[in-house]
Amino acid sequence: MKSLKYILSAIAVVSVLASCVKDLNVVPIDPNKNTADKALNTPEAFEAFLAGIYTGYGTSGYYGPNGDPSISGLDGGMSQYVRGLFHLCELSTDVYVCGWNDEGVPDVCKMQWDQNTGLIYSIYSRMFFQIAQCNEFIRQAKATSISLPKKDEWIAEARALRAMSYYHAIDNFGNVPFADETSVVGQIPQRITRADLFNWLETELKDIIDNSALANARAGEYGHIDKGAAKMLLAKLYLNAKVYIGTEKWAECANVVKDLMDDGYSLHTAANGTIYSAYQDLFLADNDECTDEIIFAIEQDGTDTQSYGVTNYLVFAFTGGSMDASALGISSGWSGCRTTPEFYGKFTAADKRALFWTDGQTLDVADFGEFTNGYAFQKYRNKNADGTSGKADGFVDIDFPVFRYADVLLMAAECEANGAAVDGYAGFNQVRARAGLGAIATPSKQEILDERARELYLELWRRQDLIRAGQYTTDAYIWQWKGGVHDGQAVEDYKNLFPIPTSDLMVNPNLQQNEGYNK
Repeated sequence: MKSLKYILSAIAVVSVLASCVKDLNVVPIDPNKNTADKALNTPEAFEAFLAGIYTGYGTSGYYGPNGDPSISGLDGGMSQYVRGLFHLCELSTDVYVCGWNDEGVPDVCKMQWDQNTGLIYSIYSRMFFQIAQCNEFIRQAKATSISLPKKDEWIAEARALRAMSYYHAIDNFGNVPFADETSVVGQIPQRITRADLFNWLETELKDIIDNSALANARAGEYGHIDKGAAKMLLAKLYLNAKVYIGTEKWAECANVVKDLMDDGYSLHTAANGTIYSAYQDLFLADNDECTDEIIFAIEQDGTDTQSYGVTNYLVFAFTGGSMDASALGISSGWSGCRTTPEFYGKFTAADKRALFWTDGQTLDVADFGEFTNGYAFQKYRNKNADGTSGKADGFVDIDFPVFRYADVLLMAAECEANGAAVDGYAGFNQVRARAGLGAIATPSKQEILDERARELYLELWRRQDLIRAGQYTTDAYIWQWKGGVHDGQAVEDYKNLFPIPTSDLMVNPNLQQNEGYNK
């Protein structure tokens, strides 16, 4: 079913990263295995290396969902890249709470983290491990004398994936260590400020879009990054420019969004079957059929690409209580995650996107650790559009939609609301129409924010949306357990950024802790 099949034995070539990851101080497993000059001796080896980079976003390692993770000292399940992003970008918001006592989970959920919170260190390490892999691939591919059939395209893919991880870094951590393929391997990286990283990302993404061999939007292989995804990264950079550099870039964002609107994407409005809605199709086991709307996805496969993160986490961890696990295409639930009353209250009964489980659940999250406190989610299902289950009930087939065209339309609406020259409100109402809701002729900024919440929940955008609106840390918007109390309370504004982990500060004297965490 999936087009991007990785043969894990071939991906053993990524152990060449023993040398490359030193440029960002991340320690890989088995540091004494093959070095790059020995392993990268055929085109197939380079292709496997690139496949390993993609695999790094979809799994924890190359030898199973939890065993032998690719970074030593990290739990293979909890530290998986996408799952780590969920901890930062959704668990820390009104979208969901998690009753587990795993190290760091309650702290992030209650916005009570600090520079020693292990959950934050895990995703920080994952980001820079991925960046280090991309750097080494680019470095070796440029230097090799081997004839590579897609050399320029492969280098462009690695550059775009590196930009995606640096985008995650600028959004969550701000001022971070920086290295690229020109950096001296083994040298301690310099610190780059958030403003300088913004400039680097803007220049890099523009060059990738305008001048590289990266596949055009909708022209590449499914599961591979292309110029559509690169444009999404650039649009997101401009969308949040006021947060990142203190200067609004609404006109620039609108220009990129308009370009994406001309790339042939469309809302997925016709359901692929008779059981689920068109919106639900986007989060089913065969959502790789929804390339009309999905711009870039991280692939999962119940037999070939298994992980305790990504969408496996979004189904298993969100199932419990009286929920029927078999109806979701899985064997059982982990009884962890539910939503808050405030987030649930953003939906009306008519909204087709209100995919919640309420039977046996209370709206109020009175007991943080009790799964039946808080309504549960059913957005992601390990079911195909025809109602059949995915390949396995222990791991899901659902690809994670990193970028969707619905987000493009909602960004256009936000740009128009902020004075940019783009017809955004029409697309905003197309999104609402698919959800079964009426049009709003001139939506307010708050209405656009709330529409983004309803359309894009559990897709990693909520934290930055709240920050952009001034509602993440402040008392402008309160939800249960924000700030560690049942009724919620404001937290310190410095928590708009996560801290640089203490362990990295100890080994890199060039780094500085983000403001507010040096207490």
